[in-house]
Amino acid sequence: MESETQPILDAVGIRKRFGALAVLDGVDFSVGDGDAVGIVGPNGAGKTTLLNVLSGALRPTDGRVAFRGADVTRASAARRCRLGIGRAHQVPQPFGGMTVFENVFVGATMGGGLRGKRAYERVIDSLTLCELTDAANRRAESLGLLDRKRLELARALATGPHVLLLDEIGAGLTDAEAQQLVVTVNELRGRGIAIVWIEHIVHVLVQVVERLLCMDAGRVIADGAPDEVMRNAAVIDAYLGSSA
Repeated sequence: MESETQPILDAVGIRKRFGALAVLDGVDFSVGDGDAVGIVGPNGAGKTTLLNVLSGALRPTDGRVAFRGADVTRASAARRCRLGIGRAHQVPQPFGGMTVFENVFVGATMGGGLRGKRAYERVIDSLTLCELTDAANRRAESLGLLDRKRLELARALATGPHVLLLDEIGAGLTDAEAQQLVVTVNELRGRGIAIVWIEHIVHVLVQVVERLLCMDAGRVIADGAPDEVMRNAAVIDAYLGSSA
């Protein structure tokens, strides 16, 4: 299903092979300004690989990626970050030996290209939105899992993204903790940031997204309104098997 708004991020015919293994097999995907799209599918479906291709961490074997109409297929992850494609990983990867503030400051300066007062203001705004102001002077490695997830979000937010790619940020959290992240992600949406969110916790995901895409074996097998996708026979088969 095409986004009804002009795509901010558009991928056409994306294929990715690792040797003889085809992980992505002709994926077409687009997201419009301010849209929120969830991506679901069984393990090994190619979801994270798709995010890696969109963010520039991997180059596709075939296909094209465009950001605001400009071809970025060969652009590095750093270049895409400066353009406005942010990324938060499933496993938080804070800079050890640095405080929470310093971690987010790296996002604002190295990722967002800001300096001086503007960088400082961006950091404070990101910490506030992600509820980390009280932990600003703590070493990043001392944080619990929920606050590490918040720090991962804050660093990505500090780069100034127009589209934010989230890879299972709810993984490992309790339901109550995941609900706290839902509040934060919805605030990001309120700022007009487009969201692309991979998540296995579907009841959490649908509190944010208005569109759901299901992948299986490197292909998109359903794309539409969340309730329609989750009732789709191919989606049920991918999750539960044909015997269901």
